[in-house]
Amino acid sequence: MTLQIADSHRVRTLTLDRPEALNAFNEALYDATADALIAAAADPDVAVVLLTGNGRAFSAGTDLLEMHARATDPAFVPGRHGFLGLLDALVDFPKPLVCAVNGVGLGIGATVLGYADLAFMSSTARLKCPFTSLGVAPEAASSYLLPLLVGRQDAAWMLLSAEWVDAAQALEMGLVWRVCEPGDLLAEARRHAEVLAARPISSLVAVKRTMTEPLRAGIRAARDRENAAFAELMGGPANLEALAAFAEGREPDFTSLPAGW
Repeated sequence: MTLQIADSHRVRTLTLDRPEALNAFNEALYDATADALIAAAADPDVAVVLLTGNGRAFSAGTDLLEMHARATDPAFVPGRHGFLGLLDALVDFPKPLVCAVNGVGLGIGATVLGYADLAFMSSTARLKCPFTSLGVAPEAASSYLLPLLVGRQDAAWMLLSAEWVDAAQALEMGLVWRVCEPGDLLAEARRHAEVLAARPISSLVAVKRTMTEPLRAGIRAARDRENAAFAELMGGPANLEALAAFAEGREPDFTSLPAGW
């Protein structure tokens, strides 16, 4: 099992459950999470979804070993939804989405916050957008949503530097709504989710739609730009050096790449 699903008081909790891999998304977890969001959207008894992780990580992003296989193995078989299908499910999810960032969040483990209606974060958690350290482009419309959420310069630092952002920084820049002690995080996130879930689902959906509808064209355009840039860069010299370094347990060396890379 890669995803735990539990219902209580009209809140459906989705817990990413690959703790041995820091809840990194392989194709199976992308598919399971997309399916769960689609099912929750359609379920008349679910008012709110709460997303969190099992173990010491929220999510370490895309599974880099599987990414390496995808970039180098012509026989690689992608999932039914994959990364793009999960994004479709996030973009289209019509009900409140609450995130409880219990530990490290990298890549989609950080950029998913662009789709959160409320985000809670453990005081010991950290976030990173590692795209430049992987030799790739942004993802998940983060090049559009992060500047809207935190402002251009905070977004530029996150997306360009591939440096860690701690909980205090995330709160200051508005990336998360509340910071909690680790032992209080899930209870506090669930308490707020249940406040929302006690409201009429029809009204929750209407409020979210009126808030997110103006963003949909921008998200679509950003995803197109990012996907084109990602396709150009993935499998290129910088990306292959980054993935090889990860597989070999060393730091990447980008200083000897071909000119312009």
